[in-house]
Amino acid sequence: MPSRSAYAIFTQTLCDGLVPAWHDESNLPVTYLTELEAQREIAEDLMEQLRQFLDGSREFDDAITTEDFILAVQVWPDGRISTEDGRTFGKRE
Repeated sequence: MPSRSAYAIFTQTLCDGLVPAWHDESNLPVTYLTELEAQREIAEDLMEQLRQFLDGSREFDDAITTEDFILAVQVWPDGRISTEDGRTFGKRE
């Protein structure tokens, strides 16, 4: 049984489809207690991309774009997460 509800940041890839965008040092998907916490994480990443644009190390279109989005998840005791549609994600290989 899942141990708690949380939020995770996902991205859509060509090869693997829907996948967690960020993983921790144990290669498990990063989760956030609130949706706002996850939103702020994406915002901080976007701000870094904009800084890189201002420094000349990133193109503008790349700096203002993110393909990350947030989904509600259930967190399992072993760190795996599952989405509302039943997909489960564990350690990144």
